[in-house]
Amino acid sequence: MRGPFALLSALAAFIGAPAAAQGYVVHYTVTEEWVEVPSNAESADRAIAFRRARTPTAIAAYGPFRVIDAKRAALVGVTGPATPAQFKAMLHDYPALEQLEMLECPGTEDDRANLATGRLIRAAGLETHVPADGSVRSGAVELFLAGARRTIADGAEFAVHSWLDDSGLQADDYRRDSPEHSYYLRYYREMGMTADSARAFYDMTNSVPHEAALWLTAQDMRNWLGEAPRGTVSTSKSSVADKALPRISYLDLTLPSD
Repeated sequence: MRGPFALLSALAAFIGAPAAAQGYVVHYTVTEEWVEVPSNAESADRAIAFRRARTPTAIAAYGPFRVIDAKRAALVGVTGPATPAQFKAMLHDYPALEQLEMLECPGTEDDRANLATGRLIRAAGLETHVPADGSVRSGAVELFLAGARRTIADGAEFAVHSWLDDSGLQADDYRRDSPEHSYYLRYYREMGMTADSARAFYDMTNSVPHEAALWLTAQDMRNWLGEAPRGTVSTSKSSVADKALPRISYLDLTLPSD
């Protein structure tokens, strides 16, 4: 049953890119694992649109995941309701996987499934790695945080911004202790952040309005992970006009009862 707390997730897709740049050109043969998942509730739409990116050579595909070899897989698409089952199937078939390369990660169509996938990544002990040409946006940021070890190459980029609920209210329209904030704060704590660092990271993601975006460099994100002294979060050198400006869509998040 739907609860009283309707949260809007962080980033959703809108970009005036040509149609040719909306997907991938794939030149390999893979084995696809299809999982049918019935939908009994409204799902999240929390993704910045696809952009053209390097597609890794793969030996198998499971939804947005591509198995590169026995120890490495890549994330190259939007997550959705079927993603937790697809991730489990991939681990079943390739139990020696150690690293998830986050290459082209626009976000998610289902926020609950996305965070469930993050918890599976952590439980599996996988490293999350963003290569120099990697782009981690929207709900994919939560998946990056799920890595048991997290590494970022220079040149990688991230994007965050505020959520908006179905009443048109943003994160900072709610009291600081409102339960609307607890869904992400709880997840960040599970991923190893202290209460203070979880709150600071959450506040940073909501520091720009929902109609804008804060683009972070590799070093910016390293700072937030405690790999360098934390300073002022800076945007990447590219101007906002050169980036994909996200549009927020609505997400129904029913907070589980304790």
